[in-house]
Amino acid sequence: MGLVMTVNWRCQMRKKNYKGRCEKKMVAKCTEVCRTYDTIQYAYVDILSASQDIVEIRCNVPLDGLEEGAYTTDLVCTKVGGDLMVRECVFRKLIDKPMTVKLLEASRQYWLRHGVTDWGLVIDEEK
Repeated sequence: MGLVMTVNWRCQMRKKNYKGRCEKKMVAKCTEVCRTYDTIQYAYVDILSASQDIVEIRCNVPLDGLEEGAYTTDLVCTKVGGDLMVRECVFRKLIDKPMTVKLLEASRQYWLRHGVTDWGLVIDEEK
């Protein structure tokens, strides 16, 4: 599966207590079992695990106090040097959905308020 990284501001976000299909795997850079909910997130965790720039990976991090509701961010990573990197994973077919746009902007603003400027998307490969 090919992945394309972009800084477009639209994504699919999951409710905090999402009950959909989940794949669990042990990842050396995660302190807990990594739970992934789609093929993009699953594949990108492997890419992050192999990156020497990433020290720690957290999956499905709650966006506490988000006005839009109880949602999570797909991946929050600690980079060498201590800076955070946030990535949302989205299927290309969901990019133009109005709710997706709204939630993604909420995520971006949330992380900006928390001092994170390295925020972006991981999108499935165009066919």
